[in-house]
Amino acid sequence: MYTSELLVDFVEHLEVEGGRSSKTAENYRLYIERFVEFTDDIEVEKITTETIRKYRLWLNRYKNHSGDELSTITQSYHLIALRGFLHYLSSRDIPSLAPNKIILPKVARKQVTFLYDDEIRRLLDGIDASTEQGLRDRAIIELLYSSGLRVSELVSLDRDQINTKRREFMVRGKGQKDRPIFISESAASHINEYLEKRSDSLPPLFLNYSRNAQSTTSGDFRRLTSRSIQRLLSKYARLAGITKNVSPHTLRHSYATDLLMNGADIRSVQSMLGHSNISTTQIYTHVTDEHLREVFEKFHSETND
Repeated sequence: MYTSELLVDFVEHLEVEGGRSSKTAENYRLYIERFVEFTDDIEVEKITTETIRKYRLWLNRYKNHSGDELSTITQSYHLIALRGFLHYLSSRDIPSLAPNKIILPKVARKQVTFLYDDEIRRLLDGIDASTEQGLRDRAIIELLYSSGLRVSELVSLDRDQINTKRREFMVRGKGQKDRPIFISESAASHINEYLEKRSDSLPPLFLNYSRNAQSTTSGDFRRLTSRSIQRLLSKYARLAGITKNVSPHTLRHSYATDLLMNGADIRSVQSMLGHSNISTTQIYTHVTDEHLREVFEKFHSETND
C-alpha cells in the first residue's frame, strides 16, 4: 500500500482514537504529505532506514518559496509525525519500518522568557481602565498571569464557564484533557468589573471591539482572537517600556516560573499547566537558578577557620 492511501485513515485515527485536536491532526497530515512528496509516494513496506536517512538530509536542505530553511525543531516535528505514522501501521499489522528506527535529533532547549513582578505591575498600570475595552484588557492580562491558561483556551472561554466566587473552573486543553484552573482574587475582581460594564448578553467572555467585529446571536464573530490578544500585549509592553518580546505564552511562562520560585513542586506545576509529559515542564527549572542561589546563601552555613 502507498503512503498516501493510508494518510486519511491515519489522520482520522489521531483525532478519534488518539484524542488529538483537529489542528494537531492537520499538522501531522501536512508533515506526512511532505514525506510523500520526497519519496514520490513510496509503498510503506519499502520504507527503510536508508529512506529515513535521505529524508532527514532532504529536510535539512529544504527551502520554501521564500528561501527559508526548516528549523531543527520543525524538522523534528516532521520526524515525530512520521514515527507516529509508523506506530499506526504497526498497530494495524501493516508491514513497514519499525518506529524505533527513527531517532529524533537533539534540539537545543528554548530560552524561556518571563516577566518579573514589577514588570507585570508596569504592564497593568499602563492600561486605561476607564473604558470597557480597557477593563477587558486588564481582565485578560490578570487572568493569563494568574491562571497559566494557553491563549487558545482563554479565547474560547464563555462567560458562564467562569466562577469568580469560587475562583475555580474547568478548561479543556490539548488532547481534549480537562484540568482545573484557579485564579487570583484580583483577576476575579477585574473580570467581574468588566462583565458588569457590558450591556450585552453574548456568550464570549472577551469581546472584540474593533469596527470590523460583527454582532451575532452566538457572538462568535465578536469573540476576541488569539492574534488580537498578542497585539494588545505587545502594545502594553511598549507602553510599559518592556523590551522583551511579550506574548500570551510569556505570561504562561511567568505563571509557571512564579510558582516554582515560590516553592511549588514541579509535578503540581505540570498538572496546573496541563502538560502531559514532565519533560515539558522541566524547561522552567533552569530559570529558577537565581532563586536556588538565594536559598543556598540564606540556609547553607559556612565553616569557620
